[in-house]
Amino acid sequence: MRAMLLSSGGRLAPADLPRPAVGPGELLLRLRGCGLCGSDIAKLGEADARVPAVLGHEVVGDIVEAGEGARGFGVGDRVVAAHHVPCGECHYCRRGSESMCRAFKQSNLDPGGFAEFIRVPAPNVRGATFSVPEHLTDEEASFVEPLACCLRAVERARVQPGDTAVVVGLGSIGCLFVQLFARAGATVVGADQDVTRLELARRFGVTAALPADAATLARQASGGRGADHVMITGGAAAVLPWAVDATRDGGAIHYFAGGPGDALPIALQTLYHRELTLTTTYSSSPATLARAFWLIAAGKVDVEGLVSHRMPLERLAEGVELMRRRQALKVYVTP
Repeated sequence: MRAMLLSSGGRLAPADLPRPAVGPGELLLRLRGCGLCGSDIAKLGEADARVPAVLGHEVVGDIVEAGEGARGFGVGDRVVAAHHVPCGECHYCRRGSESMCRAFKQSNLDPGGFAEFIRVPAPNVRGATFSVPEHLTDEEASFVEPLACCLRAVERARVQPGDTAVVVGLGSIGCLFVQLFARAGATVVGADQDVTRLELARRFGVTAALPADAATLARQASGGRGADHVMITGGAAAVLPWAVDATRDGGAIHYFAGGPGDALPIALQTLYHRELTLTTTYSSSPATLARAFWLIAAGKVDVEGLVSHRMPLERLAEGVELMRRRQALKVYVTP
């Protein structure tokens, strides 16, 4: 089967790989498409990335083979399947840290979404696979996994009705966040340096502005206090001083994206005296996957228009460069 293989030095090249074989409780999917995630792009630049590898995890596909015991699914079903699943029983899982579970970190699809076929292991079938209803397009369904990651971040932030939230970075992920914060009852302000992305975010009913103006809008919306929550989806460590200035005393700053920076450019005394909370969230859980699937299937979160570019598998590297240059909002790759 055809696949795009990541090798050392962050190189992507076409490869011919064996088609995976399925065992009990497993599924074989023929891929309809896979969204290109920022975490895929980050792996291309990691010096210690495990290679060779096939990236891609925002998958939609048709079941072409079902192993014995794969209950609830049959050949011909169109499904979405997430790549990581926790054990549900360990210390981490019992305390809501499913993404720190050892089983979660070791689980994956075989080989990855940028291929013609993938094998869905039995634990993923049981806890992270959903049949796609007819009214959803493939592209809409591909947002289940990224929305679940965003949903877990908002839930960990403990947003309350009447809060003020600022979302930094209004790409596809930022546009999911502004909707989730609004559903939680917060007044939402979006911030981005790209005026076209500001216009996109306003389509979802959010007030969006350049960073300097967004901080002012957050203070106005909160009676002069500043934002209760600042969700950072891009900008790496360099955006932290701005976020601290935009956050109220006792407020929280949440990093949804990593990036360069070995030290955080903010004084410990500032965090201490202002009782600021700094948190991170990078992945989902089975519960948030299920809720994200329902939100999209029920039309409660709008993902229409978030895919800006569609690429065949062989042009994956081109899609990566478009996203790196911020010329693409979201790339959807089809085999």
